[in-house]
Amino acid sequence: MRKLSVFAILTMAACGGGGGDTPAIDAPDVTDDGGLIDAPTGAIDARIIDAPVGPDADPSTLPRFSFFVTSLRALQELSGNPMGFGGDLRFGETGPGAGLRGADKLCATIAERSMPGASAKQWRAFLSASDDGNGNVVNAIQRIGAGPWYDRLGRMLAPNVASLMGIRPAGGDATIKNDFPNEDGVTNHNPDLTGNVDNHDMLTGTNLQGMLELDSAGANKRTCLDWTANAGNETLEGEPRVGHSWPRGNTGQINSWMSSLIESGCAPGVSLIEMGPPDPNSNTVGSGGGYGGFYCFALVP
Repeated sequence: MRKLSVFAILTMAACGGGGGDTPAIDAPDVTDDGGLIDAPTGAIDARIIDAPVGPDADPSTLPRFSFFVTSLRALQELSGNPMGFGGDLRFGETGPGAGLRGADKLCATIAERSMPGASAKQWRAFLSASDDGNGNVVNAIQRIGAGPWYDRLGRMLAPNVASLMGIRPAGGDATIKNDFPNEDGVTNHNPDLTGNVDNHDMLTGTNLQGMLELDSAGANKRTCLDWTANAGNETLEGEPRVGHSWPRGNTGQINSWMSSLIESGCAPGVSLIEMGPPDPNSNTVGSGGGYGGFYCFALVP
């Protein structure tokens, strides 16, 4: 373990500085278990180097972190589009069920960016769909595990599924009940800490019971074709059902975190300025105040 510790420190010294002379860093003393004693600033503990990250990490050793709202920044960066993904969440996945698999992969990718190793917690997007790839209906509330769920800062959103079934979650931390946090633990109403924005429409495709929502004719028109479509053709793709990550202040279903209203369409789009309900002349996921964000839950708290 001593050689590994010194190698890590020397590597940092060799790589830092951008081409000039790099000041020497003395190798620290090492304890019997491989830790560092009086390590200089910038030194890396060999035990951290040995710890696996990504999908190979042991999720039971990680801090509590099992819920977040996907941030606009994350979706912009991962899509390569300032307007985000829209209703097509395949994220490189192909074939039947690709929309859900891609959304789950996005959850795991974003979680890993915030907490190394967190992608091993088995993330699930809170999305309903008509076909899981094997002909089975998918209900969002049935795919997220039993709980409890905690945000990036360890605050509890809800202890169990029953506590999620109200207009707002119950039994959790009151500070996030009405303003769900993103992957970094920042409440989403003011994600950049520069002032509140109108961004609370979150894709779900789900009714108030957490089940797949169909349109009045019984057609699958509330999931952007099971999260694979973003052309903005409402006739073919439908208009997605969304929930509100923070309530508007009225009463009733409009404040529901999982099933608040129907957005304008499936095309990518970002609207952060209060302009009222979804624009009937728009065809985007964000016209009513949003950017096509969605909720991520992990099976491991």
